[in-house]
Parts: sequence; C-alpha cells; structure tokens
Amino acid sequence: MARLRIEVVRARPERQETVALELEQGATVRAALRAAGMPLNQPVGIHGRRVALDARLADGDRVEIYRPLRAEPQDARRQRALKAKR
Repeated sequence: MARLRIEVVRARPERQETVALELEQGATVRAALRAAGMPLNQPVGIHGRRVALDARLADGDRVEIYRPLRAEPQDARRQRALKAKR
C-alpha cells in the first residue's frame, strides 16, 4: 500500500516547527498531529483552508496548526491608522 508524505507545521512567535511524516493511505489530520507530537486542541488547516481533525490527507499535504490572533485584524488596522495620524 502506498504511503503519504505530508508535513505538519506550527508557527510560534519565535520560530516555526516543521515535522515531515510518512503515513498510511487514509490517514487523518488527527493521526498526523499525533504522529508529530502536536496539540489536538487548536484550529488546523490543509494548505491554508480550515479542516476538521477527521479530514483525510492526500500525498503532499501541509497540515497547519493555527495560533490564536493577538488582535482582531480590523482593530489592528484601526490602531495603526490612528498611530500614523499622530
């Protein structure tokens, strides 16, 4: 049976963690996170699109673990605009 080559990435404020894995066909995002030793309690996506933990993986997928935003993007833009006016 063919194996899937995937990558699991997690961005941290100070660095990015990347783990390359080979999993069995039919593997899920949950299985990839467990194999990589990554947390299961954060939002995840494949190539920038949010997915559930039971989503099936395809060869070459990049599983991304998203961290919480420090601020809402709209609020951050508003603050930068106010700062620029001063």
